[in-house]
Amino acid sequence: MEEKKKWSEFLLNYALYFILGIMIIFVIIADPSFLSINNMWKILAQASTRGILALGVAGMIVLAGTDLSAGRILGCGAAISASLLQSVTYASRMYKGITEPLPLWVPLILSIVVCVVFCLVNGFGVAKLHMHAFIISLGTQLIAYGVLCLYIDSQEGGAQPLASLDPHYIERVNGWTLGMPNLVWFFAICAFAMWIIWNKTTLGKNMFAIGGNTEAAAVSGVNVAKNIMLVYLVAGILYGIAAFLEAGRIQSVTTATGLNYDLDAISGCVIGGVSFNGGIGTIPGVIIGVIILQVINYSLYYLGVNAYLQYVIKGLIIILAVAIDVRKYIAKK
Repeated sequence: MEEKKKWSEFLLNYALYFILGIMIIFVIIADPSFLSINNMWKILAQASTRGILALGVAGMIVLAGTDLSAGRILGCGAAISASLLQSVTYASRMYKGITEPLPLWVPLILSIVVCVVFCLVNGFGVAKLHMHAFIISLGTQLIAYGVLCLYIDSQEGGAQPLASLDPHYIERVNGWTLGMPNLVWFFAICAFAMWIIWNKTTLGKNMFAIGGNTEAAAVSGVNVAKNIMLVYLVAGILYGIAAFLEAGRIQSVTTATGLNYDLDAISGCVIGGVSFNGGIGTIPGVIIGVIILQVINYSLYYLGVNAYLQYVIKGLIIILAVAIDVRKYIAKK
């Protein structure tokens, strides 16, 4: 009986991985060339910016919240980065007063500042106004999208893609170092930094305590509001970095940039074992979840699956992931 219970728990904990693994095996059988090294690097590079975004979203989910505005906030940061880094020889560039290429750190810092401001609005709503993260981030999502549209529409020729970017910037983002794409290096560095924050700092300990039981954390002397604001601050920094890199990766920022990125980030977190019930999650889990989701996305595109059907499949994966998470929570209770 005990053995049967252990097997049931094992299957429950890893059911989603089994299902996604079977899907990937079917893709490989359908087209063995999918396993090429070139494809693997493409998948990891494409997963990198969404992975950095997911590292920020994961902290909010650990707090038993979420962030529906992450994608649109990223879009704003990407637009700032792209507009400041358009080639100085491009006649239709947004800022014609920029006649010399800016140092890359300038738009990076501005992207981070913009994203941090939006995230702190979310954090203030959760920490001080005691709003549910779903509601405040839904409102911020609409505000960020409106700001993005207004910014892009403010160009002299009207709304047009922010393209023709500085070749040096594109090379920095999309180049390779030591046999690995730079995007993957950036993702690895951000993931390592977040692992340290989650596992080796007081903020990480307090974050898990608040997510597990807010009242108990407060009674234990944890400054709940301050720590929630810090988690959102860290998320804003990650969003800003992801936005800066994404603009260089796609090389053309529009009002659609960032659409559904938040859903991919949330999906990656949940697939990676970050619980919506709060207080549970690991950085390696987030990394694995993001990569698995990107493998699924890329494999569906690689096989030429109808784009609308891809949305259906991704939606089912989210539902299944959350259903399993809830089932595990009930089983523990």
